[in-house]
Amino acid sequence: MREVFGYPEFDESGEQILTTYENAYSAMNMDIRVYRMAAGSTRTFLRTGEETAVLLLSGEITYQWQDQKETVSRESVFTEGPWCLHGCTGTEICVTAQTDSEILVQCTKNEKEFAPRLYCPEDAPWGYSCVGKFGNVAKRRVNTIFDHDIAPWSNMVLGEVLNDPGNWSGYLPHRHPQPETYYFKFDHPEGFGASFVGDRVFKSTDGSFSAIPGGELHPQAVAPGYQMYTCWMIRHIDGNPWLQTDRNEDERYLWLHDAK
Repeated sequence: MREVFGYPEFDESGEQILTTYENAYSAMNMDIRVYRMAAGSTRTFLRTGEETAVLLLSGEITYQWQDQKETVSRESVFTEGPWCLHGCTGTEICVTAQTDSEILVQCTKNEKEFAPRLYCPEDAPWGYSCVGKFGNVAKRRVNTIFDHDIAPWSNMVLGEVLNDPGNWSGYLPHRHPQPETYYFKFDHPEGFGASFVGDRVFKSTDGSFSAIPGGELHPQAVAPGYQMYTCWMIRHIDGNPWLQTDRNEDERYLWLHDAK
């Protein structure tokens, strides 16, 4: 049976490997890794034939690319919005940690050339979804850092979700043909949730991820008392990019839209 959930550990170098083109989650068609960086350390990312997005999760870092440099900070994913540098094939991205920091790096194959862009919190404001619907227990904050509308040259989508304690997201249960990866963090290390992939259910924990094949339903929930952060990453299908309107909700649950 295809692997759809993972609990990777950080290795001695501070690398946490989620999906690659060769591992058990190769159906995602993305290379996704998280790095813990000690203050003063540097990592350089340079891929040929791939685009790369480097998202700051926490800490203070300096991005360097081409002839540009920018120092940015984010206390945590629960308190501040995202900084993300997105570059095309052959773009060298250098990250230097000014404090102990954590970054997520999302890559996929793409030969197109485009100008690198540094997205700031103002570019991806948080917006509430499902306010007042379904008993108000599916209310969550969502941002989109880039998608097909924002970056039509990209083969990826990158965004974030904050679940209020005890609430659901990805609800109503929905599916789309493009594969999607969720990376989870919690505001307390013992926090947990439930992640559904088709008919399988997994315990979401801090640093875990789900690899959702195209066409599978994928709602999720967080336990009362805890906030859950989800970084959501979609790989477009050639000729069929994911669009914001591509929420194919399971028809069995559509009646809930009119329920009081």
